[in-house]
Amino acid sequence: MPFTQISITKGTTPEFRTALMEQIYLAMRESISIPEDDRFATITELEPDNVNNSGNYAGIERSNNIVFIQITLNAGRTVDQKKALYAAIARRLDTDLNVRPEDIVINLVEVSKEDWSLGNGIAQYADL
Repeated sequence: MPFTQISITKGTTPEFRTALMEQIYLAMRESISIPEDDRFATITELEPDNVNNSGNYAGIERSNNIVFIQITLNAGRTVDQKKALYAAIARRLDTDLNVRPEDIVINLVEVSKEDWSLGNGIAQYADL
């Protein structure tokens, strides 16, 4: 059950934001085999002066159209699966939404299964 938090600069359309969440979901389905309809995501829109993209850190020249993606998910994916996820997200956002791959920053936060409650105050995955 990944939980995706996306931060972008204000100024996009509702259709863009919906498509952004969908393409990230599809990339996760494709690369790390998340369950169908496992769609937990939020988007935060920020004022331009509340965003720092670190310019050309790591030799990548970013624009002001940066997309920060943080995905919290169960621990256990291999390095190859993670690389496939990053590549799938970048490819889908570039192809379908014209987001430059240079403007996509992705961070994974791995947690244990007992770190989730999907509602009702119950740790649904704790005993799996």
